[in-house]
Amino acid sequence: MTLDTARFQLSRDQAVLVVIDVQTKLTPAMPHKVYERMRATTAMLVDAARLLDIPVVTTEQYPQGIGPTVPELAAACTGGVIEKTSFGCCGEPAFMEALAGLGRRQAIVTGMEAHVCVYQTVLGLLAAGYHVHLVRDAVCSRHKEDFRAGVRNAARAGALAVTAEMVLFQLLGDSRHEQFRAISKLVKARG
Repeated sequence: MTLDTARFQLSRDQAVLVVIDVQTKLTPAMPHKVYERMRATTAMLVDAARLLDIPVVTTEQYPQGIGPTVPELAAACTGGVIEKTSFGCCGEPAFMEALAGLGRRQAIVTGMEAHVCVYQTVLGLLAAGYHVHLVRDAVCSRHKEDFRAGVRNAARAGALAVTAEMVLFQLLGDSRHEQFRAISKLVKARG
């Protein structure tokens, strides 16, 4: 039996970065060090997406109550923000319309919380036929067990649990890529 590796592949012309609900009033509930690492990793991915011409779709869960996207990411997420009340992004028609308008089939997923909005979004994207790459080091939850359950069950459902560096170097594909040095610099800066 041959393994179908197509869903494991990422390409710059098929990928979209999804940043889910990294909002000001939700972040204080996260473990500080975990949140800071997740935010830095997400910022690195957003910066890399800009360098590689990969669109970024950003969502906010009920921003009137949970606040806007954190300032450290808001400036970089220039593709606009989609407001939602459904936990899963796919329950918001504007989100699905934005993805459909891009014509891409690979979703690189980041955000908060891993076991609620991120998990439900992953399930919705899989059901809609997307290849989903859930970036473990760019998602978080308030509690470690919730994080683990969210990532584990997303992977069991068919998402690929990956790391940011796996994503970036797969998108580059070759050290001769014109953005290799810039992406390497982002990776080193993150620490």
